[in-house]
Amino acid sequence: MTKNLDQIHHIAIQVQDIDQSVDWYISNFDCELSYHDQTWALLKFQNISLALVLPNQHPPHFAVTRHDISSFGISIPHRDGTSSVYIKDPNGNNVEMLKLKE
Repeated sequence: MTKNLDQIHHIAIQVQDIDQSVDWYISNFDCELSYHDQTWALLKFQNISLALVLPNQHPPHFAVTRHDISSFGISIPHRDGTSSVYIKDPNGNNVEMLKLKE
C-alpha cells in the first residue's frame, strides 16, 4: 500500500526588487507568473512554484499543502485567496502550512 505523501507547494526566497526578479526568472527559465503584487510574486515551474518575497514582508520558507492545518495553529487568510499557518522546525527554519482549497 502506498502512503499519500505531503506535497511541497513552493519555496520562498527573499529578493530586493520583485519586478526585477520576476523579469529575470521569466527571461532565464521556462516558468509562468501565477501571482504578482508589490511585496511578492509566485512563479510556477513544472514541478514546484517559487515565491519571490521582500525581506521586510515575508520570511524565507517552504510551503507544505494539507487539507487540514488546524493542528498547526490558527490559519491566516492571504490576499491571494490562500490560508496558512507559519511554524518553525527544530532548527528555526520557517515552514508554511498551506491549506488546500476545497
